[in-house]
Amino acid sequence: MNTRPLLNRRLDGLGTTIFAEMSALALATGAINLGQGFPDTDGPEEIREAAVRALRDGKGNQYPPGPGIPELRTAVTEHQQRFYGLAFDPDTEVLVTAGATEAIAATMLSLLEPGDEVIAFEPYYDSYAACIQMAGAKRVPLTLHAPAFRPDLDALRDAVTDRTRLLLLNSPHNPTGMVLTREELMAIAELAVERDLIVVTDEVYEHLVFEGEHIPLISLPGMRDRTVSISSAGKTFSFTGWKVGWVTASAPLVAAIRTTKQFLTYVSSGPFQYAVAEALRLPDEYFNGFREDLRAKRDILADGLTEAGFEVFRPQGTYFITTDIAPLGEKDALAFCRSLPQRCGVVAVPNSVFYDDPEAGRSQVRFAFCKRKSVLREAASRLRQR
Repeated sequence: MNTRPLLNRRLDGLGTTIFAEMSALALATGAINLGQGFPDTDGPEEIREAAVRALRDGKGNQYPPGPGIPELRTAVTEHQQRFYGLAFDPDTEVLVTAGATEAIAATMLSLLEPGDEVIAFEPYYDSYAACIQMAGAKRVPLTLHAPAFRPDLDALRDAVTDRTRLLLLNSPHNPTGMVLTREELMAIAELAVERDLIVVTDEVYEHLVFEGEHIPLISLPGMRDRTVSISSAGKTFSFTGWKVGWVTASAPLVAAIRTTKQFLTYVSSGPFQYAVAEALRLPDEYFNGFREDLRAKRDILADGLTEAGFEVFRPQGTYFITTDIAPLGEKDALAFCRSLPQRCGVVAVPNSVFYDDPEAGRSQVRFAFCKRKSVLREAASRLRQR
């Protein structure tokens, strides 16, 4: 009998994701799911109809081009020019992926080798850790501390070694909602240029900034040829199940990432690519209205959580609110979240799973506010009566 472990040792410690566990709890108990970041309503009707039209017209029902359909790659370049004044070649500097998660995986597997170090802000999206481990690299966490969750730039500089290959940034930041300032981004860019680092930026919440502004790092001096910018349609257009993401970067970086991506999904989401191309061309009123709607939902849930006794760290962006349960007399966020569905019919996610050192976020809990306002009010009411 072969006694070697079945799971690749690089994936040690990576079991079922917390999102799967908590969503299963929500289904089993009928609780309100404020754990996983997906809306409970669909996005614009005209974009859904665009997908239906593509299906009926036979667009994308067979394998689309490996880099993505030309219509979407062109729409991505128009979006980058329209919102940020950035020019990209749709044929060589854009790659369509199966959501941002595949873009991150393909990027890590393409650019990292065993022994490389990756600096990432913690708490971080759990796929970051998995992708870095699959590449055989080592992650070096830079901890963001409550209440502001601002990065310590001196600590970042000190964390860079001769083995550091890249920085993995997420702004607006999941789960804390922190949005990097221009000054912070400039300092990061200067460090990247000085130490010859690649920077990978996860910008899926780019259109959900409530305070401050979203500034793509790739737009700053010296960063055009050393930044991989990643985004997706799921969060911006409320069609998270479509799994349409993209990479924008210099042609050599895109070519490297495409080499790996072709052996992951090869292609995906054919008809949805046509619909997302139309979505990216929606008028400013859509993007502004979407942001203001989420801002109002943030405030409803933040106020409700405050009234329920949580310490609330009101986010500058994203779908999520981080809280501290210590004022409730609780210490263990994981145990708290596992018991919450039975106690009051609400599901949340413990931030401790997003840290290398679980103690750093042991009493922090994340709630998603990308739900209907009536649902958020009901969840807040239940939490007050827990």
